[in-house]
Amino acid sequence: MANKSKFQAIRGTRDLLPPETALWSHVEETAHAVFDTFAFSEIRPPIFEPTELLARAVGGETDIVSKEMYTFEDRAGGLPDPGEMSPDGFLNEIKRAMNSGQLANDAAAVAQLEFQLENYNLRSDSERARLIWMYFVRGLRLGDSISLRPEATASVCRAYIEHNMQQLPQPVKLYYMGPMFRRERPQKGRYRQFYQIGAEVLGGGDAPAIDAEVIEMVMTFFDRVGLSGIELDINSIGHNAPDCRPAYVEKLQAALEKVKDKLGADSQRRIETNPLRVLDSKLEHEQPIIATLPRIADHLCAECAAHYAAVKRQLELRGVFFKENWRLVRGLDYYMRTTFEITAKGLGSQNAVCGGGRYDGLVELLGGPATKGIGFAIGEDRLILSLQESGKGAAPQGRDVYIAWMGERAYATAVRAAKDLRNAGFRVELPPAESKFGKALERADKLGSRYALILGDNEVSEGSWTLKTLADGTQQKFTEPELLEFLTSVEVSGERL
Repeated sequence: MANKSKFQAIRGTRDLLPPETALWSHVEETAHAVFDTFAFSEIRPPIFEPTELLARAVGGETDIVSKEMYTFEDRAGGLPDPGEMSPDGFLNEIKRAMNSGQLANDAAAVAQLEFQLENYNLRSDSERARLIWMYFVRGLRLGDSISLRPEATASVCRAYIEHNMQQLPQPVKLYYMGPMFRRERPQKGRYRQFYQIGAEVLGGGDAPAIDAEVIEMVMTFFDRVGLSGIELDINSIGHNAPDCRPAYVEKLQAALEKVKDKLGADSQRRIETNPLRVLDSKLEHEQPIIATLPRIADHLCAECAAHYAAVKRQLELRGVFFKENWRLVRGLDYYMRTTFEITAKGLGSQNAVCGGGRYDGLVELLGGPATKGIGFAIGEDRLILSLQESGKGAAPQGRDVYIAWMGERAYATAVRAAKDLRNAGFRVELPPAESKFGKALERADKLGSRYALILGDNEVSEGSWTLKTLADGTQQKFTEPELLEFLTSVEVSGERL
């Protein structure tokens, strides 16, 4: 018999399995709870967006857009597959779509295609049809270009514009969580399908208190999930006024030109395209050179310097500890002023678990009104890994109560008992088939159950149920109301699994 192919998860993706998923759920539930206390509301944008939206927001020259996005053509609705009709019929459909405005009208392209069809030695109708199809997919783009989202800030800003959320009381405070996608080399804590938890504040002013509260919220979240050894770095990158960041970039560029021959190829290229990104370099031999470069904090305009000082005062007022990092930058023009990054233990050299900053020009860049904005994104995969490395992984998912029933009369009582216990919030295992007493207790133990509720004909007749504590083997008798009262009291005392 031939071996069946063994399907596996695509490289760079993986299955999240119990008991690890219990930790994921705990992290996400904590995010919901903490963000709610800061009056943020959840948004759930789609996982794919127009490629142009993402290119504008993330930056068309970045590796994310040019190399890492999963991009594909979405065939124009209403156009048939070329294999479903004759080539001439399909070509006529394209002409009809052009005339109706469904496709961009390109008479020259149609004439060129007709010339090719007449002069190519095509052996079959299917070859002719395929040529028509491929020609228009590549030349006229029959459909829109869409991409799986590599991040979610662009989606949130697009939703803010599309749904006229600027008409709501400002600022609008939103958070999200879900999968993102990048075609990059998988490594520790980094996957092609990965997960982010993030938040954005859109609209209103750019008061330093907004920046500080956003940072306070994410630090509160990390504290609540038990993430230890975290460090908050902050910086200000000024804004686009001539006497602020542009003047600094000019000085930085001049300083880099003097040491250009000592830098690696990537940094040399960035001197012309994006000098700020040189400060992000992790190459060991470049570190002493970067340490001598001009620092942006020394070149902020008076307004940005005052804003930065106020953000630091606001953080101190909230008891948020931070370290200033002059190399913490964002390379795109719509980023301004506050930037921050949070690192954690257990992640090696790629130890950032959260990054954020102010992006007052992004909504406007995407076609919306001039809008202030600040936000952050947490790498949930890295957060989970750091929690696991520090010994805060998920505990095995046991059961509170395993119901060991014997006899048809007992089964109806067992079903009712399971329903009542589940309604009270207990994890209950109700076996679908009867088994001997010894086997039932053995299975209850393997499932990590704390108690076994023993229900047989005698227990049903007497209305006295036996509860066995599996850790020490002790047994107690309870009436039905007493059982629920006892288990609830144990839960309230903090002894529950």
